[in-house]
Amino acid sequence: MGRRARGRKVSVVRTAFIVLALAAAIAVAGCAQGKLKGQTGEAPDATKSGASGRSISTAASSFAEYIEVTVTVDPKVPAYTVEKDLGNVVNAKDFELSPAAKKMLVKNGFVVAPSWSREYYPIYETNRYEFTPNFITTDSMLHNYHLFFSHLLKTVEKDKLSGELKELNKGMLAAAVEQYKTLEGTEWESAAKRNVGFFAVASKLLDPGVEVPAVVEKEVAQELKLIAARKAMTASPVMNIGVPPDIAASQLANKEDYTQYIVRGHYEKSKLLQAYFKSMMWYGRLTFRVGNEDEMRSALLMTLALDNPGRERSWNAIYEPTNFFVGKSDDIAYYEFKDLVGKVYGKNAGLTAVVGGDNAEARFAGFIKEAKKLDPPKINSIPIFREISPQEREELVQGFRFMGQRYTVDADIFQRLVDGEVVGRMLPKGLDIPAAMGSDEALGILDSMGETKFENYTKNMGKMRKHIGGLDTRIWTQNLYWSWMYSLLSLVEEKSDGYPSFMRNAAWVRKELSTYLGSWTELKHDTILYAKQVYAEAGGDVPAKKDDRGYVEPNPYLYARLASLLAMTREGLEARGLLDARDKTSLERMETLALSFKTISEKELENKPLTDAEYELIRGYGAQLEHFWIEALRDADVKSGATLDNSPAAVVADVATNPGSGRVLEEATGNVFQIYVVAPVAGKLKICAGGVYSYYEFPWPATDRLTDSKWRSMLDDNKAPALPGWTDAFMVAPEGDGFAIKRTLTRD
Repeated sequence: MGRRARGRKVSVVRTAFIVLALAAAIAVAGCAQGKLKGQTGEAPDATKSGASGRSISTAASSFAEYIEVTVTVDPKVPAYTVEKDLGNVVNAKDFELSPAAKKMLVKNGFVVAPSWSREYYPIYETNRYEFTPNFITTDSMLHNYHLFFSHLLKTVEKDKLSGELKELNKGMLAAAVEQYKTLEGTEWESAAKRNVGFFAVASKLLDPGVEVPAVVEKEVAQELKLIAARKAMTASPVMNIGVPPDIAASQLANKEDYTQYIVRGHYEKSKLLQAYFKSMMWYGRLTFRVGNEDEMRSALLMTLALDNPGRERSWNAIYEPTNFFVGKSDDIAYYEFKDLVGKVYGKNAGLTAVVGGDNAEARFAGFIKEAKKLDPPKINSIPIFREISPQEREELVQGFRFMGQRYTVDADIFQRLVDGEVVGRMLPKGLDIPAAMGSDEALGILDSMGETKFENYTKNMGKMRKHIGGLDTRIWTQNLYWSWMYSLLSLVEEKSDGYPSFMRNAAWVRKELSTYLGSWTELKHDTILYAKQVYAEAGGDVPAKKDDRGYVEPNPYLYARLASLLAMTREGLEARGLLDARDKTSLERMETLALSFKTISEKELENKPLTDAEYELIRGYGAQLEHFWIEALRDADVKSGATLDNSPAAVVADVATNPGSGRVLEEATGNVFQIYVVAPVAGKLKICAGGVYSYYEFPWPATDRLTDSKWRSMLDDNKAPALPGWTDAFMVAPEGDGFAIKRTLTRD
């Protein structure tokens, strides 16, 4: 029987077993739960960061505290080797190994093999039915968090934010129309008209039934046609209202990359979220440039229109939750311009004072002068071509955005390592991120690939490593995005003496990089709408017939940080009324599970025996994984493994754009691969099995930014690109019926 068939055969989980497994997790976690308090002493000082703040490097989230769980461990696992014939591995005969797989297992103490599994839980359920010891991976726990992060963000968008956006669009369009009527025939007319078109486009994208004001019908129709075509990178008809034709046709025109409106990520399957995606993408990307006087008039008028209790409340109701999930914008935003209006024109200045007051022209010049003193964005998400001057480049990048896309630390790393700062390097590599966070192995791989040869790469990488190495916990835990990255930071550190032998070699370091990049890809996928993109220049409780006690990948730091992240997620959303009871329970259970694996990891590393309850928790892991999977995907009517083909783990996200070649960098995960590890279990060496990410990276045409559905079809049709060459250090190629390792089904 093929492994694919067997994997599906065991997909049904009995409710009673889930309850038993969850009870075991609670028992293992014990007093470690306690809302994570008492673990770290004083919680870090959380600086309140209202929507007005743009201090992206210092402010913590105002939604919830991140309370770090303490890890206390002194690793002292005795070193061991795997005999060439696997003679010292007690269950070696339970597996049929290809020569290549056996060789790698002996050499490294572990091996990863391709698999047909489309999710993690079938692998672990199969283990239980076939009495194979489980190897609980950090990959599977990180994937669990991704499922719930995506589910919770999608729920907030669908149930809360889309309604707020509709109200905001309606209010801003009405205000813009009134401003236009007042300013028609003045030098502010084109700026006011631009705003009418701007909000009409956003409104029409969210609700096709919205009536477009006659004054901008032509430009809005042209804009919507470009957005629907999703191909051309060209001048925006709306943003160039009032601009002379020769300027509109030049490099100085306000341009947009319309390929960004290809709906992707979790937005793809819902018509409401498709519309929300496009409307928010419009708000997030279009820039009113400080170096353009008429666009500054538009931004000033927009600020006056938004300075209204109802409209400002709706704006905050969208910005603040997305700030908690992803972070703040590094573009000039509403509150900064509101403060600037007060400084230049006086507190509570209205339209009349700004447009027709005493010395209006001089005051407007002063407003622009003050605006130019504001910090430019760290991340350029605007297509810029190298033939323009440095001064023009700065004028194109610095500007006001109505609801700007958000600063993220990984995009900042990318920005410092592509053309504009690193000469001629048009697209980054995923490995840039862990390398900047301190991974010497990642930097070595990049060097072997020729990525470090570009002018300024080494210098800039050194600066980023120093900067990131100096960040304190408050920075790393300011929102969910940063805290997710903080969890991944634990994968960068190479393991010291006292860790199991399979973790003490270069192959494992590369496996950790694959885990890092797989989880990071899921993060980019889940936040694709908000995060700025860089532009270059179980079954029944059957008595076991064999000793199937398993092993947890001993990374207590990752499990501790994941538990803290889960608590922060739960408490932050609950405090704002954005979390229902069912999801709260799931997050609590997942937090308990993470704490349990932290405790087990500490005991494994200190060579202490596990309890029967702890081994039962490891044994029943597949049941819990399926439970969480069903809960996270219940809005897609996923009720069992029967619908697994409709909701596989594989995802894709474009993370950087080269406007010159019209190509993007795609990051993706594929089928869940199988890992086999020789681990010390209860004083004996055993092969334990689990699931890990498969990670892909490749350039792709920008006009065809990949969606999950298209990527999954490519995987099913064997049209996916090759895996990165550096993964050969720990992975074997498929053999025979597609597997380098097959399990023996006999029960002697």
